[in-house]
Amino acid sequence: MTNTLNRRASSHCCGGTRSHHRPSRRRRIVGWLTTIAALLLAAFYGLWIHPFWGYPFNAQRHTRVPLTPLWALECWLWEDDTNTAEAVRELLDGYAQHDIPVRTVLIDSPWSQRYNDFKIDTQRYPDPARFFGNLKTNGYRVVLWMTSMVNSRNKDTAVRDSPELYNEALDHGFLAGNGHQIHWWKGTGAFLDYSNPEALAWWHGMQQQVLDWGIDGWKLDGTDTLFSGPGYFPYQATHAGRMSTRSYMDLYPREEYRHGLTKNPEFIILTRARDDRYFPLSHPEGFAPLDAAPVTWVGDRTHEWSSKSGGAGAERDAMRASGGSWRDRGFEGALRDILASSAQGYCVVGDDVAGYHGREPIPPRLYIRWAQFAAFTGLFLNGGHGERRLWKRTPEELEIVRTYSWLHTELVPYMYTQVVRCHEGGPSLIRPVAGKFHYLFGDDLLIAPIYHDGPTQSVELPAGPWRQLFHDAELIDGPSHLERSFALSDFPVYVRDGAILPLDVSRAYTGMGDADSKGFLTWAIWPRGTNTFTVRHPDRSGTTTVRVESGNDLHIALEGVKKPHLLRIRMPAKPTSVKLDGEALNEGPAWHYDEIGSRLWIRTRDYVHGRYEIR
Repeated sequence: MTNTLNRRASSHCCGGTRSHHRPSRRRRIVGWLTTIAALLLAAFYGLWIHPFWGYPFNAQRHTRVPLTPLWALECWLWEDDTNTAEAVRELLDGYAQHDIPVRTVLIDSPWSQRYNDFKIDTQRYPDPARFFGNLKTNGYRVVLWMTSMVNSRNKDTAVRDSPELYNEALDHGFLAGNGHQIHWWKGTGAFLDYSNPEALAWWHGMQQQVLDWGIDGWKLDGTDTLFSGPGYFPYQATHAGRMSTRSYMDLYPREEYRHGLTKNPEFIILTRARDDRYFPLSHPEGFAPLDAAPVTWVGDRTHEWSSKSGGAGAERDAMRASGGSWRDRGFEGALRDILASSAQGYCVVGDDVAGYHGREPIPPRLYIRWAQFAAFTGLFLNGGHGERRLWKRTPEELEIVRTYSWLHTELVPYMYTQVVRCHEGGPSLIRPVAGKFHYLFGDDLLIAPIYHDGPTQSVELPAGPWRQLFHDAELIDGPSHLERSFALSDFPVYVRDGAILPLDVSRAYTGMGDADSKGFLTWAIWPRGTNTFTVRHPDRSGTTTVRVESGNDLHIALEGVKKPHLLRIRMPAKPTSVKLDGEALNEGPAWHYDEIGSRLWIRTRDYVHGRYEIR
């Protein structure tokens, strides 16, 4: 009996010992399975999104950006509620009547009979040759929406269930994955095989008519990110062999940009930069390759300050209806992604003013603050769903958005110079710095966007002397932390003391000049020590360098291409004399002093050497 009990006790003890080791073994098994799963996930990620020869090893994705043409830096306009010639004309006529600048009109989908058949829907756009010709005659640039898909079914075009285009491409072997189709937001279709020269010849042949009408660019919407085979297989078969999603994302914009430039030397594509919409690691290197990114935007946003802030039920519903993103799809999200894209090396980046879609109407204060921010980006893109006829909105919105649209236009010589430097290997136009959503816009402007619905803003000024651009009497030494209130018509923009800004002014809205400034290059100067600025003239005539030396007297020298110019110089007191090339200039016709603005204005059309002496 005793032995039996001892054996049971021993058996229980041993069983207890074995039981004690099981959790450790399970943990090891779980650890092994977790490691294997992680390796498989990493392999799938590398294959699907980055080929092994891709980021960060693919140096060609990290090259210089193209040179963005002048016209693409001016204001863009579009609407996406009606999509007809009549709506486009009404919008452009209204902007002209209310003196709001527009250079580019973006015509979004649907404009073709089927998606990507490049045949104009004449119900929406009657007499298209005349329509596009009139736009060009009136000085507008035209960009058309397109994707990489060849559809068998279309969502909302004139021709919907019509597989002829798809079957033609399939029969000739022009589609990736042997014609494997996916459902996307505009229908059902397959991906054009951009590696197949015959497919490209067919595709470009369909594009030829609209290119002949003089369109200036494509908006390439993001179907390339959906490239995958059945069951999300990492690759699809193409003419050039197996191709990954990442490789297709590179080939799509590169080929469309290359072909466009053969038809128009100032052709552009509007592509996506970095957009952490759903998963922050999905494309950490950005969407379009830098060498095919002359102009970029960061995806569709909602008409709200922040989609993560909760807000009213309608705001939450709008966010969920737009895709239910767990990332911020409002203004804050746009700011985050534009700054991240710029840090990545994209130069000209922007987004739809006030967001693409969401609850209606668009909140007026949001519209204003977003437009003010857009004035200090390379892409001022006013459009999307919602009322874009500013004369139908509040008078305050009309006045303020018009002013900042003109300010953006005035800054084109400054922006273009920075863009040329970026193209040559220099920094991006936007350069993030310390402070929430703060950035340098070029070398000399510090922007602290108001990203919330309130007048108070925290501003972190970098080291050095700064002045507020619109109220520059106060000199502030940085680094400095400021808490200030800004009226709705005002915006936190600071200019480095000593800055020299080239401007193209033709209106009085911004205070940088007036109608008499037209035809003159305006140089806005804040003298401090010795500083220079070399402008790259947007007309490609060359460069002009302005050198400013301040001391007891002020000396300004111009070298390079001679242009009629206005000098707009901050001076605390009226000068006693102003000389050009040793000859005294007469007060009145040649120069005057604005005591209220503490500003000396000098107007010069012709000169020999360009040497100013001001006492």
